[in-house]
Amino acid sequence: MVPIPSQIRSASKSVSSLAVLAGFAVAGYAALPVAAAQAATGTTCPETTLIQPFKAIEEKEKVKEPGYYSLVSGGAFEAGETAWTLSGGAKVASGGGISALTGKEPKNSLELPKGAVAVSPLTCVEPNDRTFRFLDRNESGTTTLTVSVVYEGLTGASKVSTLTAATGKELAASAILHTGAHEAAKLSGGLASMSIRFEATGGTARVDDVYLDPRMRR
Repeated sequence: MVPIPSQIRSASKSVSSLAVLAGFAVAGYAALPVAAAQAATGTTCPETTLIQPFKAIEEKEKVKEPGYYSLVSGGAFEAGETAWTLSGGAKVASGGGISALTGKEPKNSLELPKGAVAVSPLTCVEPNDRTFRFLDRNESGTTTLTVSVVYEGLTGASKVSTLTAATGKELAASAILHTGAHEAAKLSGGLASMSIRFEATGGTARVDDVYLDPRMRR
């Protein structure tokens, strides 16, 4: 598959400057309560390359048009990524299970013990950047992942979904989750800066291959 250029980049701003986006859920969006300042400069996000890592999985799921995705900065964790903000015992650790995307065990993945939190670097998003997806696995206990999106300059609470981490030896594909970028970008003047936040409860989870889909195919 020939990669396709896309309009996504990792923004070079501190995660500590973030506030959480409010007012939307996986199934639909309510009006966001607070107007925001411009979150990124220019009229479009810089280009990156798109691939279809979930194509075989989405064909089995009978997704009408399998998505084209761009890897979130540091989202493969293969270099022991320090770009993510980790707390509560979260760390990049070796292995993590067999990847549903490659059929092989990754060199590294994100390990999230109970109470641990990991936040991705800021990424420039446009209204079309509406979904994201990743791999996860339950390593110990009955583990759930609370997955949120965090937008610079917007306030409130934002829980995208609470998922039970996949059981077994495989890092399995998550559900297709929504970013809320359509509403956030409107409030911020066309572009916004977004991070993805993971929190584990009940046991230890593994997360790997965090991808954003900018093609608005769903």
